[in-house]
Amino acid sequence: MANRSPKDLVGIVLQPMEKVSDTLERKLGLFSVVIISLSAMIGSGLFVLPSLAYAEVGGGAWLAYVIAALVVIPGAISKSELASAMPTSGGSYVYIERVFGPLFGTMMGLALWASFLLKAAFALIGFSAYLMFVQAEYGEYVTSLEAALGMLVIISIVNILGIKRVKIVQAPIVAMALILLIGLTIMAIINGDADWSRIEPTLETSSDWIGMGETAALVLVSYAGVTKVAAIGGEVKDPGRNLPGGILASLAIGATLYTIIVATMIAVIPDASFFDSSGHVIEDPVRVFAYEVAGHDVAILAAIIAILTMTSMSLAGILAASRYLFAMSRDDLLPEALEDVHSRYETPHLAIILTAIMMAFALITIDVHAVAEYASGFQIMAYVLMCISVMIMRKATSSHAWYQPSYSSPFHPILQLFGIASGCSLLYFMGSEAFYGAATAFIVGGVLYFGYGKNHINPKITPWETFRLMFVDPDEAEHRRRLTAFHAADTHGQNHLTLHEFISAMDALECCDEGHTALREYFHHADVNGNGYIDIHEFLETVEKHGSYD
Repeated sequence: MANRSPKDLVGIVLQPMEKVSDTLERKLGLFSVVIISLSAMIGSGLFVLPSLAYAEVGGGAWLAYVIAALVVIPGAISKSELASAMPTSGGSYVYIERVFGPLFGTMMGLALWASFLLKAAFALIGFSAYLMFVQAEYGEYVTSLEAALGMLVIISIVNILGIKRVKIVQAPIVAMALILLIGLTIMAIINGDADWSRIEPTLETSSDWIGMGETAALVLVSYAGVTKVAAIGGEVKDPGRNLPGGILASLAIGATLYTIIVATMIAVIPDASFFDSSGHVIEDPVRVFAYEVAGHDVAILAAIIAILTMTSMSLAGILAASRYLFAMSRDDLLPEALEDVHSRYETPHLAIILTAIMMAFALITIDVHAVAEYASGFQIMAYVLMCISVMIMRKATSSHAWYQPSYSSPFHPILQLFGIASGCSLLYFMGSEAFYGAATAFIVGGVLYFGYGKNHINPKITPWETFRLMFVDPDEAEHRRRLTAFHAADTHGQNHLTLHEFISAMDALECCDEGHTALREYFHHADVNGNGYIDIHEFLETVEKHGSYD
């Protein structure tokens, strides 16, 4: 360390204690980031949600996808900045825990876990809907719930076994699904099957706008995968450029595909075909879309591809959800057992099993519409917190020198304020589902933190606490900033500073422009005993009492 500058020294010491993924090989470029993000995004948003959205707002369902994308943009850009400063595995939970502290980290960690497991459960609902059509062709019969629960058992076992090459299959399956959907869309346009007059949105009254907002909140889960790549930021080359570029490019491509394909579906599928014989909205719109455009045989093919896609999505979803429990246990916020990995398969088997149990509970007790709303609601909360986190870190950076993003969000803070306002608006439109979901996450998270986590973690000063103090007690905020810098410079942990350490701390604080000689004089003046070092707390008490360093 002797060859490092004082500011470099302080910056290193101030970094969080947990290991980041700097040891991982950075091999993912911009194209890989886009592909991974799109693979995580395309799924139930096209194979299930269009019919649910149509049932809410009719022909204007495609507009709900556009509005949802606009709400996601600020959160995605904010998450890109956070990921470039903290390019480590863990994603949104890591950022929230590091900015707001362990209490809020526990609450939102559980919310994000719930969001991913609900999204996976929603994919299983789509899986069972398409399977019902295929099995009817071959004279077999199981109920949709039996099919969903049976597949849940299978994908849980696969996750526990740790089949390492499963994720390799996901991209080809998504590619096959996109080829099918884009092909059907082009056929519908060329053949003249689409009645474009049917896609005009109805926005004449305030209730129409409220309905559109509620539907936008419903379909926002379609974009949940767009920032998933940030969780593997440690493996991305040049993360300051490739992470935000890949996230925004995949969001633009995904939103365009959603809008065009959903609009074409609505223009092709007759109104009555969006509902079954009992009047319930269908959960397999792509099958009906394929039938209307290309006939029965292609509808069977579409259903088979949908089954593969939904299985792939649920498989990846339970994997992602279980990792939140694993990460929170690793951070001592949840019992140690959830961090334990299987001795043979090297997977967090208990975290996977608990996630699967909760998915089964959701499949049995919650209807399809509510599953999608809860999943979207938790995602909206996360996007809002990403925006708030960037605003906090920009303000508190002087006290938390580890925050050095290689990508800075443009239009700060206007973009973040828009993200906060638009996200909160969608939560309002969602109504009681958003409230119940948030309340459950906060209550359960609070109970777990005060009952377990608080007794197992080491307290630390968070950027949120610093940010708050800057407004309610600026003197205390400045005291903590100084104390943090001085202790960071105290490389031997003796609670006192030598001349070199003192100069390092003062340079990091940028509180003296008079140069090295002046700092030596300050040090000698403070070293009243002439023993070559000064006590940190005594020095700061003297400085803050008299209001200067001399």
